[in-house]
Amino acid sequence: MSDHGFRHVGDRPVHQGYVWHVVVAEFEAPDGSTFERDIVRSPGAVGVVPIIFDPEGQPSVVLVRQYRPPYERAIIEIPAGMRDVEGEPAEETGRRELIEEAGLRATEMVHLIDMYPSPGMTDSVCAIYMATGCEPVAHDRHGPEEESMELLHVPLDDALAMIDRGEIADAKSVCGLLTAHRRLTAQG
Repeated sequence: MSDHGFRHVGDRPVHQGYVWHVVVAEFEAPDGSTFERDIVRSPGAVGVVPIIFDPEGQPSVVLVRQYRPPYERAIIEIPAGMRDVEGEPAEETGRRELIEEAGLRATEMVHLIDMYPSPGMTDSVCAIYMATGCEPVAHDRHGPEEESMELLHVPLDDALAMIDRGEIADAKSVCGLLTAHRRLTAQG
């Protein structure tokens, strides 16, 4: 038996995609009854909060505004990507995605939090890092959404206000920005 007496019995594949796999998973409840749930199996993702300090030591963040087909509009997010390279450590995925999307190389990456983006439907975990010591490099964007994305350099306090106004609603970005701010405030 696993957590709270529930037991995973097995998965029946429904769809095998390039990154995601959809299954119907069967579980046994503590009372012995069984039930099924549709689950998206995912290798997970990594998000990065790139922090750049001005000469006075005030932090700003680099965000991306990227068209997201499921919402049919551009979304403001932290740079991020899927853990689609088998065996690649999460930090390395974050470093790669930071270069690909934002054209930044970080000298330091600090793990902030692991976030469950949608626990009712997927087993995905998004590891979120804070990147500092960021230096510009050539980006390596993939696909039409990334090729059309816009970079935003925003003071961290303004990014937090954007969360309050609903302009940043992406879960990984909200978690990353709030956690990075807490970390920086605790250090200051």
